[in-house]
Amino acid sequence: MMRFVLAVAIVCFFSPLASAQSTLSPSTTTATDKVEAVPSATPSASATPQSSPATTSGSTSAEPNRSAAKAAGVLPPEKLHPVKLVMFTKPPVIDGKLDDEVWKSAPIFKDFHQWRPSDTSAASAKTEMMAGYDSRFIYFAFHAYDDPAKVRASVAKRDSIFDDDSIGIILDTFNDKRRAYELFFNPLGIQQDGFLTEGGNDDFSVDIVMESKGELTSDGYTVEVAIPFKSLRYEAGKDKLWGLHILRQIKHVNGEQDSWMPISKDQSGLLSQAGHITGLEGISTERTLELIPSLTLSETGRRKKPVTVAQIAQGGRFVNEPIKFDLGLTGKYSLTPQVTLDFAVNPDFAQVESDQLVVTANQRFPIFFEEKRPFFLEGIDIFRTQIAAVHTRAIIDPDYATKLTGKVGRNTFGLLIASDNGPGNFSEDERTTANPRSLDKNAPVGILRLKRDIGKSDSFVGFLGTYRRFVDTNNLLGGFDGRFRLDKITTFSWQVLATRSRRPFFFSEQGQTLDRNENGFIYAIDYNNDGRHFGHEFSMVGRTRYYRADVGFNRRNNTNNPNWFIRYNSEPKPKARLISWRVYTDFSADFDWQGRSQGANNETQVQFTLKKESYLGVGHDKGYERVFESEFGSKRQPGINCVVTNTCTFAGNDDERSTSNRGLYMFAGSSPNKKVNFNFFANRRWGHFDFDFGAGPKFPRASPTALAAAAAQTNGLCGGSNPPAVCKAPQDPGPGDFWHFDGGITYQPTTALKATLNFTKEKLTRYDTGLVAFDENIISLRSTYQFSRFLFARGRIDFDSIASNYKGQFLLGYTPNPGTALYVGYNDDLNRRGFNPFSGQLEPGFRRNGRTFFIKMSYLFRKSF
Repeated sequence: MMRFVLAVAIVCFFSPLASAQSTLSPSTTTATDKVEAVPSATPSASATPQSSPATTSGSTSAEPNRSAAKAAGVLPPEKLHPVKLVMFTKPPVIDGKLDDEVWKSAPIFKDFHQWRPSDTSAASAKTEMMAGYDSRFIYFAFHAYDDPAKVRASVAKRDSIFDDDSIGIILDTFNDKRRAYELFFNPLGIQQDGFLTEGGNDDFSVDIVMESKGELTSDGYTVEVAIPFKSLRYEAGKDKLWGLHILRQIKHVNGEQDSWMPISKDQSGLLSQAGHITGLEGISTERTLELIPSLTLSETGRRKKPVTVAQIAQGGRFVNEPIKFDLGLTGKYSLTPQVTLDFAVNPDFAQVESDQLVVTANQRFPIFFEEKRPFFLEGIDIFRTQIAAVHTRAIIDPDYATKLTGKVGRNTFGLLIASDNGPGNFSEDERTTANPRSLDKNAPVGILRLKRDIGKSDSFVGFLGTYRRFVDTNNLLGGFDGRFRLDKITTFSWQVLATRSRRPFFFSEQGQTLDRNENGFIYAIDYNNDGRHFGHEFSMVGRTRYYRADVGFNRRNNTNNPNWFIRYNSEPKPKARLISWRVYTDFSADFDWQGRSQGANNETQVQFTLKKESYLGVGHDKGYERVFESEFGSKRQPGINCVVTNTCTFAGNDDERSTSNRGLYMFAGSSPNKKVNFNFFANRRWGHFDFDFGAGPKFPRASPTALAAAAAQTNGLCGGSNPPAVCKAPQDPGPGDFWHFDGGITYQPTTALKATLNFTKEKLTRYDTGLVAFDENIISLRSTYQFSRFLFARGRIDFDSIASNYKGQFLLGYTPNPGTALYVGYNDDLNRRGFNPFSGQLEPGFRRNGRTFFIKMSYLFRKSF
């Protein structure tokens, strides 16, 4: 059945392929779409050849104020039509100096506008860009005028220039107003690159091969860039257009963002307001093969269960495993400028840095962690949809993987196939208890994504299908989605998916886990009206009881969640102390497929934007939460006297719990100078549920039933084969007072050294017993010294108070280009006054749980044909 669905989807999408080319007339202007966050700057339009009289800008520090023309919706002639790039006969030297003769023949893009905070104000500083190309590269040169003493520039790691001034481009190489490259640079030329998907998020996980240099000058800073065409996916040739935004961010002017093309907040899209470049003819079409062999050498020591009397006295044994050699290969082959094949054989998918610590106490559902592995990150936005049905971290350790992605005409496609060794790869200790049929078995995984553009804006319809099988379990998922632009500020998005799963399901009515085939369903809708001042968004998502996405991310099942968000933004005043303010209210509810309420909430917030990139906000929420014992275990059945025997899932006569809750919160942040920025969020809630899970040996369960069972145990009543009912201690969720605080401060004393300290605290105290259910404190200190653009040293120390755990990660890295890297690292994991993992006894002093020393190296080989 799944094969038939996939075949039909492919036929429907690609039958009109030949006649589906999307072009835009040179005189056409469009405006739509929505994007809220852009890395460094923003676009406006004006470009003319340097020899033309129209290029005499004559400005000193500020751009001319064209807000009146913008308000009337009129573009100047030099921005109304595409700018034709000049083909260079000699390439410029990429040194950041802008002194090459070829730049004198290049068109100049100038007369920038302010976009943020105000799209009706003049840019506070002059900005210019020049561009040209030859058969192999496209070149850009930027001149950002400013007081060099105020320019913020650091020797940062790639993709870590958010705290610096920056300048760059958004390049829509298919001119489809849906997806574009984001290429930004700080004043020293350090790169930040990624993809922008209209209606989605920025994805800076992608690293493309390019060259850039920048330098501070007496009147600001300059940057030169050379981007190989073979690093891009694109359509080029006669009369082909590329969408272009040129963006600049000025950190010391309240984080102002300026743009070449005017960007109006009366429209909710960014790419639809782009300017255009043309003339890209005579490009050398190359098929490029990239091979990245990798080698990882590691030695790991772990604390293991004791086997001798002496080891029992020591609380365990520490075993150093043999040195491990991991060889891997990843590669990429550009079949055409639009289609790319990626492949990996025994890839090294070890993360150089572990995930950030988070609070796990009292969590009912899984916590989402972002993908960090380069093979899966590249092109991941193709597979991302409104529903998180694809989360590639579900593919743990593939022996091999291959991925075909591209865009032809109006059709975007992605196919990923992998053989995952992770589910059957058990440790030596785990193998003794694991299912023998699962040992050393792989899980085949397949993902198919198809999208077809509709109209001239960012509308589309799509198909998503996934498949995963492991031993006796399997999961099929398939369905359709779409996004339609209704007008310049309104979009409607939807997605429906159906699943067929064979796996052990828990049936609360029988109180049993049974191996069954079950069908599931999920839907999501979103209506978004994103006006200049007033906006509202209605969204709803629902999952049936047996919905599963084995290649995706799963949270609560058997639930429907409608949400209505309403907001008002003031008109920004960039020169005032109070630049802008915003107020919103948000209504949400939850109910299951049986029509029972699971909760509701109403939140109201006001936020103020101030000078020096400062903000302050306060909020209040009031709601209701309800839980059923069938969500946690067996559902009590008529005629079964589990209340008397104290064996129900929930204690007592009631098979559900509910609580009214309310909360107050405050948040703030600021960047008072070049060296310091900080932020914090504080939340106080009344009536917050403790689900009675307990939080380890330090915080055992604090409910009345758990306390009664602990007292009976202490009094010796719970021994023997038939202990009294009081010893059973069923689950007993109850409300309490909840505190949350998280904050961080970053200090950068020099351009090369940066340190960040983060602190998170959560505490929950139950009303009925007055006991603390948990009190978690997480501290993370991270420091990086960037010796050069490519060489850095990084240290990170994390502390978790509930686990009494300290983790240290120390890394020396050299990354001259994407794919070529050398890392030398050491990780350590210790407990101080923690509980022994084998005996449960409190241990004094420090005890090591594990440590790893590793060397990881890779090299990019790149050949064009």
